[in-house]
Amino acid sequence: MSPAEARLKEVPSDMTEAEWQQRVNLAACYRLVALYGWDDLVDTHISARVPGPNHHFLINPYGLMFDEITASSLVKVDLHGNQLSESEYSINPAGFTIHSAIHEVREDAICVLHLHTLDGTAVSSSAEGLLPLNQTAQLVTHDLAYHDYEGIALDHDERPRLQKDLGNHNHMLLRNHGTLTVGRSVASAFERMYHLERACSMQVRTRALGTPVYPVEAIAIEKNSELLANRDNAELRATTLVWPPLLRKLDRESPGYRS
Repeated sequence: MSPAEARLKEVPSDMTEAEWQQRVNLAACYRLVALYGWDDLVDTHISARVPGPNHHFLINPYGLMFDEITASSLVKVDLHGNQLSESEYSINPAGFTIHSAIHEVREDAICVLHLHTLDGTAVSSSAEGLLPLNQTAQLVTHDLAYHDYEGIALDHDERPRLQKDLGNHNHMLLRNHGTLTVGRSVASAFERMYHLERACSMQVRTRALGTPVYPVEAIAIEKNSELLANRDNAELRATTLVWPPLLRKLDRESPGYRS
């Protein structure tokens, strides 16, 4: 049996191979978030659009820990919140508000990743936000948006404001709430979040030193911003260079997500 035939054999009869592959990648992302210690019990959420003409997307079943999620357990919903796949679980209503808002208007936002980490939330709650204090932060700050806190995101009336604030950016700090990234693939959304989270942690540690911050030359920030502006290069790096070894790591440390 060829590798292609083996993959097809794994695909459930009620979905396409493209949807199944998206499910595998999204389940892997949930497991990786747990592996890196970014999860928050059963809260926060990651979504990925189902390939095809409909604006259906996959999101976590509300009640599973991230290290329990598998490709088959993910819930498929439409932009109105209707569940299109059978599950004993519902979905997080606040998660639906945030993710449906972005999937509705950003055709390139195939994956949307949202977290409540300690350092990410700390920086989102500081007046200064994220500063370009170091090279990692500069991977993010040229492409960073902010959205003011409006309470737990249960009100669908918030969606237009979230859409407007995100614009065409791929990184966002949700004020007093957490971090968010989007990508043309699960891989690129995850890599962006990795950089955003590390940048926030670096800023928290730098500020904790209590000494003056060593200044970054403006010309260096501008140079890095120009270098990183090519989103095609970022997508290629994420999908071909970063994601495959992450999956190998996951297969060693948290297998089972492909089921």
